[in-house]
Amino acid sequence: MTAQHQTAIAYFAGGCFWGVEYLLAKEPGVLSIDVGFMGGRTVDPSYEEVYKELTGHAETVRVVFDPAIVSYEKLARYFFEIHDPTQLDHQGPDVGERYRSEVFYTSEEQKMTAEKLINILKSKGYNVVTKVTPASAFYEAEDYHRHYYEKTGKMPYCHSYTPRF
Repeated sequence: MTAQHQTAIAYFAGGCFWGVEYLLAKEPGVLSIDVGFMGGRTVDPSYEEVYKELTGHAETVRVVFDPAIVSYEKLARYFFEIHDPTQLDHQGPDVGERYRSEVFYTSEEQKMTAEKLINILKSKGYNVVTKVTPASAFYEAEDYHRHYYEKTGKMPYCHSYTPRF
């Protein structure tokens, strides 16, 4: 008999999805992670369409996690510490609405948690621009985008850990 995991899903957009995927995937309790697009108006967009700013989508990661091992709040805190939530529509050298900072929530609890964390950061003097938006359809990116840093042996250039809490 195998143990079954209770699972939950979180969606985070924090610039280039490669770096967010790479860092969040290493968190204990994360069962799987996918890169894709969310928050726009185009159904099933291609990377090329998103890149050209034709869709309104943000590069987004879908995180499937075991809440018995890691809480949504812990993942969200980490998300705010692996990207710069004060940069409007960019992260590092990557510029455009597709690189915006956004939390797509799947429940009122996730919404309240994200808003609480943003308020904590604002109380510490951070000018947080992260949007908190209901999750909508998630469109997976093409296969060549998945696990990019593991495939290439490169390291994230826009994302690194910065303690903020």
